[in-house]
Amino acid sequence: MSDVAQAPVVVARFPVISQALVAGASAQLRNMASMGGNLCQRVRCGYFRDVASPCNKREPGSGCAAMDGMNRGHAILGGSGTCIATHPSDVAVALVAVDAVVHTRGPGGERAFGIDDFFLLPGDTPDREHPLDHGELITAIEVPALPVACRSVYLKFRDRQSYEFALASVAAAIRVEDGTVAEVRLALGGVGTKPWRARRAEASLLGRPADEASFAEAARQELAQATPRRQNEFKVELAQRAIVRALNTLASNTLTNGDAR
Repeated sequence: MSDVAQAPVVVARFPVISQALVAGASAQLRNMASMGGNLCQRVRCGYFRDVASPCNKREPGSGCAAMDGMNRGHAILGGSGTCIATHPSDVAVALVAVDAVVHTRGPGGERAFGIDDFFLLPGDTPDREHPLDHGELITAIEVPALPVACRSVYLKFRDRQSYEFALASVAAAIRVEDGTVAEVRLALGGVGTKPWRARRAEASLLGRPADEASFAEAARQELAQATPRRQNEFKVELAQRAIVRALNTLASNTLTNGDAR
């Protein structure tokens, strides 16, 4: 992870990926962790790790203690009646925003997955988080050459500024032409059972003025589908504010610099 975060081509052409990697772990962990391992890490739900509590992800059919338990850090998007655990990766959010492709090799040969398809919603099978078979390994992560990604950002909001998992995060990239949104990429972390591509917000923004009112309306449309629990209702507004801040930051820099890349 450290090697990728510091690679000059990543810093210059995909700042959202570099920033997500730096925000995702301490320097000691980044020096040891692999990119594939980060994508495949298990959830950080306390009930998943507490063998005394029911958990459909750990023991299918046993129930989900988080539904009515301590769910402040849990997902408000993409959950099901079986699981609301939040996906923990930061860099996965950035990779979803830029349409990365995950390449694998296993006993059955080589395969490739669009990264949004690599992470599975819990549905009725929360124990299955990705499509990898036994013995199958990630061999490469391919990132397409997207000019819009040159102007991108990753913002992460958490309980403490030091190493901590996200309560909400956003990976954003935008291209502004003549004051309107010509292209935009958005993905959310900390709020979904998988890295959440904000497609409703993206569709809402295309052709709209690149201003705070448009950003706020797009964020509201994306979070309208949220299903918060008793302790994590605050994530709805937090995620909306995160989207607006990220887009405001990018749009302001674009307009100031006169660069519509």
